[in-house]
Amino acid sequence: MHGMNPKQMAQLMRQMGIQTKEINADRVVIESNDKKIIIENPSVTEINMKGQITYQIIGNPRIEESINEDDVKLVMEQANVSREVAENALKETNGDIAEAITKLQDNTE
Repeated sequence: MHGMNPKQMAQLMRQMGIQTKEINADRVVIESNDKKIIIENPSVTEINMKGQITYQIIGNPRIEESINEDDVKLVMEQANVSREVAENALKETNGDIAEAITKLQDNTE
């Protein structure tokens, strides 16, 4: 395939039953239990190979760590603080619940 021009490549892919189309996307977000992967201004290609659809995403990812909702509630209750304060403490302690609570309790004394 090296040295093949784009038209030849597209024709060969059609012969193999592969269809591609560009998707105009402003942002792609992939969420998991512990993080979000955010890609701003991505290049997204939908590839349909005999009914099996896949997506190719090209761009610069930014990763956001997610905070467990139960952890936030526990820190809020134990340290008697607002949601925002609890979330910030968990971020600063990399999700360490005990350290977040201790840090907040030390600040209130």
